[in-house]
Amino acid sequence: MTAPTKELQAAAPDMPAVEHKPYVPDNASMHELTWPAVVVGAILGIIFGASSLYLVLKVGMTVSASIPVAVLSITLFRMFSHIFGIRRATILENNIVQTTGSAGESIAFGVGVTMPALMLLGFDMDVTRVMTVGVLGGLLGILMMIPLRRAFIVKQHRQLTYPEGTACADVLIVGEQGGATAKTVFAGFGIAFLHKFLMAATHFWKDVVGFNLYSATGQGLKKGVLAGELAPELLGVGYIIGPRIASIMVAGGVLAYLVLVPAIAFVGESLQSPLAPATDKLIRDMSVGDLRNNYILYIGAGAVTTGGIISMIQALPLIFASIRSGLRDLASSKGARDAGGTVQVPRTERDLSMRVVLFGSLALVIALAASPNLGLGLSIPGIVGALLIVLFGFLFVTVSSRLTGEVGSSSNPISGMTVATLLFTCLAFLLLSQVHLLELNKGVTLTALSIAAVVCVAASNGGTTSQDLKTGFLIGATPRYQQIAILIGALTSALVIGVTLLLLNEASTVYTKKKEYLPDYRVPDVKQLTQTQRVGGHYAAEDSNLYHVWHASEGEVQDVPAGKYLVDDAGNICYMVDPAINGKLKEHDDGSPVTNKFDAPKTRLMALIIDGILNQKLPWGLVLLGALIAITLELCGVPSLPFAVGVYLPLSTSTPIFLGGLIRWAVDKWKNRSAAEAEMSPGVLLSSGYIAGGAIAGVLTAFFEFAPKFNESLNLSKHFPQTWNDSNWPSVGAFAVLVIFLTLVGSDLLLKSKQPSARAVEDGEA
Repeated sequence: MTAPTKELQAAAPDMPAVEHKPYVPDNASMHELTWPAVVVGAILGIIFGASSLYLVLKVGMTVSASIPVAVLSITLFRMFSHIFGIRRATILENNIVQTTGSAGESIAFGVGVTMPALMLLGFDMDVTRVMTVGVLGGLLGILMMIPLRRAFIVKQHRQLTYPEGTACADVLIVGEQGGATAKTVFAGFGIAFLHKFLMAATHFWKDVVGFNLYSATGQGLKKGVLAGELAPELLGVGYIIGPRIASIMVAGGVLAYLVLVPAIAFVGESLQSPLAPATDKLIRDMSVGDLRNNYILYIGAGAVTTGGIISMIQALPLIFASIRSGLRDLASSKGARDAGGTVQVPRTERDLSMRVVLFGSLALVIALAASPNLGLGLSIPGIVGALLIVLFGFLFVTVSSRLTGEVGSSSNPISGMTVATLLFTCLAFLLLSQVHLLELNKGVTLTALSIAAVVCVAASNGGTTSQDLKTGFLIGATPRYQQIAILIGALTSALVIGVTLLLLNEASTVYTKKKEYLPDYRVPDVKQLTQTQRVGGHYAAEDSNLYHVWHASEGEVQDVPAGKYLVDDAGNICYMVDPAINGKLKEHDDGSPVTNKFDAPKTRLMALIIDGILNQKLPWGLVLLGALIAITLELCGVPSLPFAVGVYLPLSTSTPIFLGGLIRWAVDKWKNRSAAEAEMSPGVLLSSGYIAGGAIAGVLTAFFEFAPKFNESLNLSKHFPQTWNDSNWPSVGAFAVLVIFLTLVGSDLLLKSKQPSARAVEDGEA
């Protein structure tokens, strides 16, 4: 590509001064936005959206799907070419596939972090509600990012590195030139799928191992348990996020479960009455899970909230710089298009028109404001909500797009932006209630969560769009085609993600009629309970009665815990419905285990913020303890947000993540890899396969709950001696196979392949 002429630079002043040589020249003509590429991308986006949703419910985070989708695209089209004799897909078509498919992961994160909080606030997760948030938030994030493309990607080509976007460009170039990256991802997928299926579906070995640190003689840490959920997807997450973040996360778990829990147990051993906020159990009678639910969760919530706010404050200079760049770019975006029609816009500089962006964004905001199922509508909360969505949406899409260029989409602190949105929204509603412009009720809580959810999805998808456009910039794609592709991918993924979320929740929901979970209370005026349903779970076959549904809010009735209950015509509570997401029951009434319960750490945080600010019911002492822990870490120079997530998650979840980070540290140290080389190492590709395979097997196993007889026939544990079922060592041995294989592949001792980088291609070195 030749340097821009003076005439072209005058007409397009926002063109970069530094010459950029993409892999595909601007004057090249090849297939790009084709139906096969879009369809394959949409299907892969739905699949990775499901696996990402499973992951965000499990550990509160996801990793970018762009690289594995790109690898699968290259492999699938190459296979189709070999079998059917059709032409191979071009590098630009493979880029369209990864662009379309990447939307599934970002929408899954936004929806999974926010929408399950509906159940904690006294609402059902209606599929239409979830779908509306996903569709409108996802499309809005893409449209808001488009005017920022030239400011972040073109003008700041050398300043913003986009580590994951550049790595994805590397994969596409390798695929065009030939390489062995695909077999690495597929190997990881197959091994992880088999491991997870044998563990979760057939119960060949336990999924969680634990070692008690308190002996029968009274020595050690009381209530202290060193545990690990030995799942392949968690090992893969740890390898990808790296040793530093993985170590900080497990440190949070160590503080929570090996320091705070034993300390609470030690101090509370002699108490003769429950210690608030617990009301019905003495500390000495509590399990580790009880201590976590009553105390640690609030401390973790305070730490996560404070960590998110601190990360926002630290990013303020970047926020203001991003907004200024975006506004300047908006003002100058007509240069190349409106110069009397005499200058042809280069193919690699063609975006969707500003008319589409502005009118499309306006239509989406109007649709959001008029959505009664989101608690908005044409009312004071609805109008205020629409204005807040526009304000926070553009603000955080800008921030997310810029931060993705700095740290990559997997490390982008979207949850911190969501927490900030929720805090300011709740404070705005609280202020409006003080001046009697609105009444605080359940509808307002729904509105506040809906605003945060839309902004979360928009910011998440804006960052992903920014990353995809950077990949396209490096390889020489047409931005307009990529923007159309990711709009299609966001739409198709959002239409499916709501159904997936509801199925994952319902599959492991427990319906219990144990007296200890049924409040001694008769619901008055049952006729007002318009919603009805039948029993699910293990009682579905024997109880065909139709029950009224009662959603009890926190503090609505004294001594009645918040939750969902099934009530008969006389008002008697017959069942307590314990959801899979943030539920507390780990087994059915017959003693059979529930395999897929989700802690969803950031989801409960959203509910705690809304309930704490609007209803002013929160154990602020515990929350402030968590806040001070986060502040202490920041003063010590340690990032508080990953530490806070570690406090919130069970230690069993953080342990395998830490092991994955430890393996990456060891192999990168041994191979003496630079940071850029480490991001594209075979271990990262294998870990992507681990995540996809383990998560998909987990989703599939959860769906088996809808076929109880088939699910029971898969259970092999009943054929094994009890000593095998109780032992930790089969689980440890199976997990060791994953660890050894990852170590060998990460060290280039297995599945070795040579990969040129996008930077080397641009610099003429490859």
